[in-house]
Amino acid sequence: MNFNINEGIGLALNKIETWLESLAIMLPNLVVAVIVLIAFFFVARFTRSLTNNVLNRFSNRAAVNSLFTTLIHILTIGIGLVIALNVLQLERTITSLLAGAGILGLALGFAFQDIAANFISGILMAFRQPIKVGDIIETNDYLGKVEDINLRVTILRTFEGLNVIIPNRDVFQKPLTNYTKTNDRRIELELGVSYADDLEKVQAVTEKAIGDLPFLLKGRDVNLYFSEFGSSSINFQVMFWVEYPDQPGFLRAKSEAIIAIKKAFDENDITIPFPIRTLDFGIKGGEKLSEMEISRP
Repeated sequence: MNFNINEGIGLALNKIETWLESLAIMLPNLVVAVIVLIAFFFVARFTRSLTNNVLNRFSNRAAVNSLFTTLIHILTIGIGLVIALNVLQLERTITSLLAGAGILGLALGFAFQDIAANFISGILMAFRQPIKVGDIIETNDYLGKVEDINLRVTILRTFEGLNVIIPNRDVFQKPLTNYTKTNDRRIELELGVSYADDLEKVQAVTEKAIGDLPFLLKGRDVNLYFSEFGSSSINFQVMFWVEYPDQPGFLRAKSEAIIAIKKAFDENDITIPFPIRTLDFGIKGGEKLSEMEISRP
């Protein structure tokens, strides 16, 4: 099969000429499309700035405000792109892009469903605000202060000084205790006194020792209940309420209460007994302690 070079060059030139004619016909539309894209680019920037200012005036939820301003920015750019493609008479291209975006979104949804779950949980947390930065919370077996909340994770600093990054889905879906939202907290102490002590005196001395503490919550009584006859002591619980600023404050209040009770017991000759252990060497097969011979070296 013979190949005619001149015929091939002619076909190529005809093709290029056709393209140039189409370009010349489409050139005004192309210029208009470019102008539309540039105009919508500036409109998107202006809309984003305006939306951000309005949202910041009425809402202090920075993460949600940022999300909405970004979505509006992308939506404005998208509208400009659709108009530009219509100017270029590329309606089929728009349909193909939308179909491709739908398929791509579905695939990404399956591939990144954990990230999507954390993202949605972050949005819901931003609206409902179960926690805020600075709150002391306990969740997922971690106790500490909230350092940061974004749309994907919550950053917690424990009282041991560790930074813990917890996915928002785990914070939102699992049990959470927010100690900051509770202004008061009850301290419970378990103690025991000797069988020889006067229990009414024990109760009066203990309640007075706790009642004299400066951090005791006003209007709340000190409650003391004897609970059982123990092996070497009569056991009881004392319960009282304190203002709850933070976890170290709670532990400090508990420590000072123990010190105050021990000092009051010492001053009133109330005994906190040691556990009693009886050693019996007279059991079957054994030997009484009094009958044992002490070997000397």
